[in-house]
Amino acid sequence: MRMAEHSMVKFFGSARAPRRAGLHQSVRAAALALACAAAVVVTGCASLAPPAPVEPTAGVSVEHYRGRFSVRYEQNGETRNTYGNFDWQQNGENATVQLLDPLGQTQAIVRQSPRSASLELPGKAPLTGPRLDDVMHDALGFALPVGGLRYWLHMQGAPGSQASIERDAQTQRPTRLKQDGWTIDYQAYFDGTPTRVKRIDLSRELDGSPLAVRLVIDE
Repeated sequence: MRMAEHSMVKFFGSARAPRRAGLHQSVRAAALALACAAAVVVTGCASLAPPAPVEPTAGVSVEHYRGRFSVRYEQNGETRNTYGNFDWQQNGENATVQLLDPLGQTQAIVRQSPRSASLELPGKAPLTGPRLDDVMHDALGFALPVGGLRYWLHMQGAPGSQASIERDAQTQRPTRLKQDGWTIDYQAYFDGTPTRVKRIDLSRELDGSPLAVRLVIDE
């Protein structure tokens, strides 16, 4: 379980020290709960009830992604690997993301809107705040880049920071995007139109160690 704990912290961004020393125990407990989503063997970890389907609002369609992730990173000079599943519903500016263990049990639910953000973990009261970055930081010591991934899955940079995009000379499909320290390689697309990403590989350096993440969209 210790290996999975570190992998989930490094999956979405660099772990930062909690803002208050008194949060040390709650940060570790929350990280262990979230780590259950990526553990190969899940024993004794509680789970959450899945969230209700997101209802579309007038004039806005719901985007729904289901798939798998894998993470490869280095710890104490050794290569570590872990994996899990995700379920992502995007309704305009509002997002609901589940992280699931390999057995399909929900281990974390993240909700984000322009006005607020929340994080649910097993056995804990929901954590809320005006910004997702702050909510995730206070609970886990890292921030999940929901905002960036939303645009990267559409093969474009997120607004607010500079991004560079490389394209295939023949198909003009994006092959690589760089933004906010991440390199996103587009490895596979679904057949047909419109163009949809099937697999992307993300990489960056964290604390001097390489981090590699693979997302496979199943539907």
